[in-house]
Amino acid sequence: MGYFPQWKLKEKGVVAPDERLPTGQTVAMGVQHVVAMFGSTILAPILMGFDPNMAVLMSGIGTLIFFAIVGGRVPSYLGSSFAFIGVVIAATGYVAGSGLNGNIPVALGGIVVCGLVYCVVGLIVMLTGVKWIEKLMPPVVTGAVVAVIGLNLAPTACRSVGPTDFDAWMAVVTFMSVGGVAVWTRGFIQKLLILIGLVIAYFIYAVLANGFGMGKPIDFSIISNAAWFGVPTVHTPVFEMHAIALIVPVVIILVAENLGHVKAVTAMTGRNLDPYMGRAFLGDGIATMLSGSFGGTGVTTYGENIGVMAATRVYSTLLFPVAAIFAIILGFSPKFGAVIQTIPQPVLGGTSIVVFGLIAVAGARVWVVNKVDFGNSRNLIVAAVTLILGGGDFTLNLGFFSLGGIGTATFGAIILNAVMSLGEPKEEKASGEPIELDRKA
Repeated sequence: MGYFPQWKLKEKGVVAPDERLPTGQTVAMGVQHVVAMFGSTILAPILMGFDPNMAVLMSGIGTLIFFAIVGGRVPSYLGSSFAFIGVVIAATGYVAGSGLNGNIPVALGGIVVCGLVYCVVGLIVMLTGVKWIEKLMPPVVTGAVVAVIGLNLAPTACRSVGPTDFDAWMAVVTFMSVGGVAVWTRGFIQKLLILIGLVIAYFIYAVLANGFGMGKPIDFSIISNAAWFGVPTVHTPVFEMHAIALIVPVVIILVAENLGHVKAVTAMTGRNLDPYMGRAFLGDGIATMLSGSFGGTGVTTYGENIGVMAATRVYSTLLFPVAAIFAIILGFSPKFGAVIQTIPQPVLGGTSIVVFGLIAVAGARVWVVNKVDFGNSRNLIVAAVTLILGGGDFTLNLGFFSLGGIGTATFGAIILNAVMSLGEPKEEKASGEPIELDRKA
C-alpha cells in the first residue's frame, strides 16, 4: 500500500475516502466545501481583529499540509478555530469591530507556540496511541474547558456592541436575525445561520444608517477602491510569556475537536482512521504554526465540512485539496477583504454575543452527548470549579508570568480531575457509573 490512496473512480452511491468522483463533480463538490467553511473561517478573524484574507489563505495552505501529512487518508478541511477567539481577545485587549487588532504579533506568538505543543502531542500519539489522551481529558474536562472559553468572553461581547442606544438595538436585531435563520430555515441555509443572519443585519443597518441617518453610515468607497488581486498583510510573531500562557491551553480544545472529527468520520465511513490520529494532530499543529507565523489564525478540523460529507455521502479526500486551492485564490483578493471591513461594529457585537454563547453551550453539549454523570462528586466539582475560575477570570501570579482565567480553568480542570480520580472508590468507573459487582462469592 502506497503513502497515498489510489482513489478508484466511483460515480454512484457512497464515495469512500479512497475513492473519487469524475473530475467535474470533484471540482464542484470541492467548491461546495469552500462555501461550507467560508462563514466561520472569515468570522473568527473578524472577531479577533485579524485579516480575513490571510485567514482564508492560510486555511487553504493548512488544508494542503494536513492532506499531505495524513497521506490523503482523512477527509478534512482546516479552517479558523473559534477556540482561539477568547484567549486572543484576552491576550490583546481587542474589542470586536474596532478595526485591525493592534497587538496581532503578540497573539501570533501564542498561536505558534500552541501549534508547536500540538505537534508534540501528535508525535507522542503516533508513538503511543490515543488512549492516554482520552483518560487525561475525559468529557467532563473538555466540556468544562470549552464552556469556559465562551463564558470568559461574556463581558467583552456585551461591551463590543458600541456606545449608543442605536448600536445596542442593532446588536439585538443581529442576534435575532441569526435566531430567525436558525429556526425558520432548513437545509444548507440553516447551516450558514451566522453568516446569513449577519448579512440580514448588515442590510438592515445599511438601510437605517445610510438611508435614514440613524447611525454611523457605512463607507462603501473602500470596496470600490480595493484591488481585485493582492497579497494579504503579513505580520511577524512576537513571543510574550503572558500571551503564550493564555493561548497555549487551547491545544486541549484542538485535540478534542480533532479527536471528535476523526471518530465521526470513522463512524460515517466504516473505515478505522484511529491509526492516523497522531498524524492528524501533527498536520493540524504544523498548519497552525505556519498560519501564526504569517498573520493567520490558529486552524482546526471543521465540523461544517463533516456536515457536508454526511449530507452528500461523498467522503473522497480529493475534494479537500480542490477546496484548498479555491480558498488560496480567494485569499489573494483585497476586494473581498474590503467588503469585510465595512461590517458595522454593532453587527459584529451582536454576532459575538451569539458566537461566544454557542461556544459556551457547546461545552454543555459535550457533557450531554457523552452522558457525563453529575451525580458523581468528582465530575460535579471539576465542572463547578472550572466554570467559576474561567467565568470569573481567576488569575494566578506565578512569578515570571500570570495565568489568566482561561489558563487557570484549563489546567485546573485537568489537575483537579486527575487528583480527585485517585480518591474515587474502586467500585465506581471514571464516568461515575456503578460497576456491576460479582455477587457469587
